[in-house]
Amino acid sequence: MPTEKLTFTGHHGDELAARFDLPDGPHMATAIFAHCFTCGKDIAAARRISGRLAAMGIGVLRFDFTGLGHSEGEFSNTGFSSNVADLVAAAAHLKTMGHAPSILIGHSLGGSAVLRAAGEIDGIKAVATIGAPFDPAHVVENFGASLKEIREKGVAQVSLAGRKFTFRREFLDDVARAKLAPAIKGLNAALLVMHAPRDMQVGIDNAAEIFGAARHPKSFVTLDNADHLVSRVEDAEYAAEMIATWVGRYLDLRMPAPPPGAPEGVVRVSEANPDGFLQDVCAGPVHHTLADEPLAYGGSNLGMTPYGFLSAGLGACTSMTIRMYARRKKWPLAHVSVDVSHDKVHAQDCEGCDKSPVKIDQFTREIHLQGDLDSEQRQKLLEIADKCPVHRTLETETRIVTSLVG
Repeated sequence: MPTEKLTFTGHHGDELAARFDLPDGPHMATAIFAHCFTCGKDIAAARRISGRLAAMGIGVLRFDFTGLGHSEGEFSNTGFSSNVADLVAAAAHLKTMGHAPSILIGHSLGGSAVLRAAGEIDGIKAVATIGAPFDPAHVVENFGASLKEIREKGVAQVSLAGRKFTFRREFLDDVARAKLAPAIKGLNAALLVMHAPRDMQVGIDNAAEIFGAARHPKSFVTLDNADHLVSRVEDAEYAAEMIATWVGRYLDLRMPAPPPGAPEGVVRVSEANPDGFLQDVCAGPVHHTLADEPLAYGGSNLGMTPYGFLSAGLGACTSMTIRMYARRKKWPLAHVSVDVSHDKVHAQDCEGCDKSPVKIDQFTREIHLQGDLDSEQRQKLLEIADKCPVHRTLETETRIVTSLVG
């Protein structure tokens, strides 16, 4: 996934730092990701969701709000309204780049901000929130004793997640005025609400209020045991997968024609987690799965291994070939399943076996046929299994042409 670092002018004239995660292939749509309260554009959930959407052809701009991360400006002079204004500025900048956004995604208070900003940005077709508060003033519940000091003195420092931030009375007034119900009711876009039932910072009742205030089309997905920051890899992956699948229903993400010589198009495999082995496997914008390694080999076990995919290809092709033949013959085949296992075995016939041990790949295939088939029909279907295209590919010499691009 190529990432472009860029800056754009925020609501108050400050330069805001951003990353534009781009698809490896055709760029078919654009989204903006708004990070959680006092977080930044580079938290794990933002990176994972952006990467997943980029893998299906959607570019994602994620940026630091004014005064946070690498962005300029004074955080103490910002508020909920300024976050919304920064989102509008981000959309305007993307439009000048020829990539006007059609999707908004917001995490925590960023989710509240995208709900408000959606009505101020033309062309938004889908909005997704993660752990968003229905009332932006909910965030001040984390201020503890500092809340009273801010109200009395006009300014105070608040410790959040081990970091200190300066808040002014204007911030309290701003979030108190930010009523979302009218904006949610007037939302002219599909809405996806995602929330964890055990979210200790923003309760699940917030999701119910957002969902209840919205008109259709609207959807709700539970994040089960995820924490508020969606910090675990498996939770971030699940959220990313849900958003990617859902948004495809509301956007026209038709891939261009495949390149000559590749009738099924290009299967793109890209790293999803540089710290492990998790890979995004995409065949166009619709079909997506994950490849990984077991925990014992340093992976996160969120997908099949590469050899598992190879076995799956053989099994699927075998089953399809048998079904096509039985259908053409009008034989009573009720069901077919194929068990495939892969192993390395010592080669019996090879040059140089006396000098060093040689192993070859062996795929063991067990075919299960159900239906009122006679012995001749069953034997013929067994023979047909050996004629499946993937079987033939694996048994013949295959040439792999590799080039380095970029």
